[in-house]
Amino acid sequence: MKLFFVTGNLNKLREVREIMGELAPFVEVVGMDLRVKERQADSLEEVAAEAAREAYAKLQKPLFVEDSGVFIEALKGFPGPYSAYVYRTIGNRGILRLMEGVKDRRATFKSVIALCLNEREPLLFIGSVEGEVAKEEKGGGWGFDPIFIPRGLDATFGELGKDKNKVSHRRRAVEALARYLNELRGKA
Repeated sequence: MKLFFVTGNLNKLREVREIMGELAPFVEVVGMDLRVKERQADSLEEVAAEAAREAYAKLQKPLFVEDSGVFIEALKGFPGPYSAYVYRTIGNRGILRLMEGVKDRRATFKSVIALCLNEREPLLFIGSVEGEVAKEEKGGGWGFDPIFIPRGLDATFGELGKDKNKVSHRRRAVEALARYLNELRGKA
């Protein structure tokens, strides 16, 4: 089964291909940068669903999009659905400045996948990981990986390297998508 992943982010594409290859190897994930409009909305679900609808209208083939964000408790959920914009404008250092002196560093990293197999409403698959904002950037990775420490670990996503794909928010969303695709395949 060929499934287009509409993204211009090669890091996301690599991660999703690796995870999907493990969970649903019959799915060929093909990256496609359709340049869909970057939306701003109050929820990741709205952003992903609207992008998937636009992408399906253009491509008319089975596809999915993924949107993710970090929701910081002390900042009342900021940056949340605005994470990509916030990362581009103030980056990790800006988030760390906002968190200076803040004791409550709890945060949730969330991923939403919107799947369109036809012109009907997209199906949503959600994954999240609880954790906290580090006090400094640690490790490599991309995006907010160097400042997010998943609960139960003492390393940031950036320090985990490829092991991030075993515990990430994106992993959990892809797991939900893979379960659905495996069930669909079983019914065929």
